[in-house]
Amino acid sequence: MKKPLTLRPQPVGFVPTTAMVMAAGKGTRMRPLTATRPKPLVEVAGQTLLDHVLDHLRDAGVGRVVINVHYLADSIEAHMKRKAADFEVHVSDERGLLLETGGGLMKAKPLLGDAPFLCVNTDNIWLDGPVNSIRLMASHWDAEKMDALMLLVPLARATCHAGQGDFHMDPLGRLSRRKHGRVAPFVWTGIQILSPALLTDPPGDSFSTNVFWDRAIAAGRFYGVVHSGQWFDVGTPAAIPVTEAALAEA
Repeated sequence: MKKPLTLRPQPVGFVPTTAMVMAAGKGTRMRPLTATRPKPLVEVAGQTLLDHVLDHLRDAGVGRVVINVHYLADSIEAHMKRKAADFEVHVSDERGLLLETGGGLMKAKPLLGDAPFLCVNTDNIWLDGPVNSIRLMASHWDAEKMDALMLLVPLARATCHAGQGDFHMDPLGRLSRRKHGRVAPFVWTGIQILSPALLTDPPGDSFSTNVFWDRAIAAGRFYGVVHSGQWFDVGTPAAIPVTEAALAEA
């Protein structure tokens, strides 16, 4: 008997069971929409930015979410309580001090466990290409040689993104930063897999994840994989109608 045709075969790899969702920022670029609600709860195409991310996590098989909160934290906590049927939810509370991305990861480290984990920003929306993007990342993860694996999109396909690119990639997938005043071919999507071993020796309480990235780059343990679907940088109000129009066509 012939095997049934699989129209969308998925990459093989161990998807991290835990995801860190970065939701503590003040959303200043999204004002005035964030005057009364946190940026992750801004709606795009009838759904919050946070729910767009959670749908992807659920579809990839992630069952455990750690989410950090600071600005209008009660709103995000209430929203996540309604997700209890889909996820085991843990809140990393930054109400007392906004810790930036690196400090937020350090505070959440006890909740993240000892295995590699996903880390996802909430100000981007993506559509999978031929395969599930998180599973694609998982299929490329190699703990023997990586401390960080970034999902990248070509600069030419980074919708609503106003930057000049973030990274160069060598033939083996190792990443280096864009040189000052130059253009780089790839933009980080806000999605990454990190080893908890990278989260050590913080320079203070509040600092950027760039500190960890620079260490991984220097060690040759900073890698990337290219996203084959659509990606939208939804960091400002102006990006919302552009993204909604593209999603309607898709």
